[in-house]
Amino acid sequence: MDVQERLRQLPKVDALLEREDIAALAGEVPRALVVDAVREAVEAVRGSLLEGHEADAGADAVAAEAIRIARAKARRSLRRVINATGIVVHTNLGRSPLADAAVDAVAEVARGYSTLEYDVESGERGSRHVHVEALICRLTGAEAAMAVNNNAAAVLLALARLARGREAIVSRGQLVEIGGSFRVPDVMAESGATMIEVGTTNKTHLRDYESAVTERTGLLLKVHSSNYRVVGFTEEVPLEQLVELGAKHGVPVMEDQGSGVLVDLRAWGLPYEPTVGESVTAGADVVTCSGDKLLGGPQAGVLAGKRHVITALKKHPLARAVRLDKMTLAALETTLRLYLEPERAAREIPTLRMLSATRDELAERAVRLADEIAKRCGDAYLTGTADDVSRAGGGALPMADIPTVVVAVSPQRLGVVELERRLRMGDPHVIARISEERLLIDPRTLAPAEEPEVVDALARAARE
Repeated sequence: MDVQERLRQLPKVDALLEREDIAALAGEVPRALVVDAVREAVEAVRGSLLEGHEADAGADAVAAEAIRIARAKARRSLRRVINATGIVVHTNLGRSPLADAAVDAVAEVARGYSTLEYDVESGERGSRHVHVEALICRLTGAEAAMAVNNNAAAVLLALARLARGREAIVSRGQLVEIGGSFRVPDVMAESGATMIEVGTTNKTHLRDYESAVTERTGLLLKVHSSNYRVVGFTEEVPLEQLVELGAKHGVPVMEDQGSGVLVDLRAWGLPYEPTVGESVTAGADVVTCSGDKLLGGPQAGVLAGKRHVITALKKHPLARAVRLDKMTLAALETTLRLYLEPERAAREIPTLRMLSATRDELAERAVRLADEIAKRCGDAYLTGTADDVSRAGGGALPMADIPTVVVAVSPQRLGVVELERRLRMGDPHVIARISEERLLIDPRTLAPAEEPEVVDALARAARE
């Protein structure tokens, strides 16, 4: 049969829409998406035939493909995944999961009206800053604070207010690039500040800053290298010395902490990271950090510092463009309230709970999970446990090898790459790692309730 004859056999769109199996999608998929799916399925076969490829032009085959396309179109793009990678703050998977209390707070304000900008005591308009400012100040010792939609926005706002049309001095070794090709120099350029680089990649001295200060200097900027480390023959200027230099010349000092933390991570055997409170105490005029990395809250940028600086930032035109919505504020406020009780924060904020989990705790979970996989899946996999390392992720703690115990799964009837694909494409999506021809499942980033789902996913993958 030649191509033209096969093209003539292609079912018509109207005929396909009248089929019982496609009509049955009515309660599942909007009519407009069904029509689009049928047209796409027909055109896909037509295109394949015209290009000389083999394609089934029968009505049953085209209808089956249309149903697949229609269901895919009806599925939400932003969906839940199970993170079995051991990367705690996984940027591609949404960074930090929220505490249950924060999720409840989001649901409450999302369902109806709220006190977003309403003062119930006076009955007049209020400020959305009040929902988190006092909490940030309590937790950091800052005189004033505010929050915006991410740390990049926080940095942009601070630079635009403090250094627009002036020079901002920064160490050459701190000109970082983070995910998505976000670069500090680019943000500085967009803010209207002129960047003045001092020092070298590995060493910057106080005299480098001092020699660069002129009447055009508007800001001394310190950027914490949260996503990389320069080791060996290296030196940078402590924040306290920059504050003294700024006071001497009447120049404000800003620190961008990147990930940012509110508690000392060394209590859990993790590397030291300066807390926002320590930088505030050191005298920085403003400190910025993320709310959704090591802090464990929603995507947000936190600014804490001197009252006159924060007041000026609140009044800047950019402040409205980068302000937080009611749902993010609800999540951030609730997360910050958990930090008022550090032990509770460690239990209830998922990021802190995962980072603080010990190797022995994870080993127990890994053994239990491996046993369940073996019971459910039989000889489809060779399953055991192995020592490995987890990562903080999100550009934080780049040098930290966090000890963990993983479940190592070796498929016996299909390749490990195919097993990873089946898990990734399943419902729910399970995202794991491959190492040495084994699929590794790290219980550090699994909620206990997700463990049975991982077992189910592996069982389904073995049957496909």
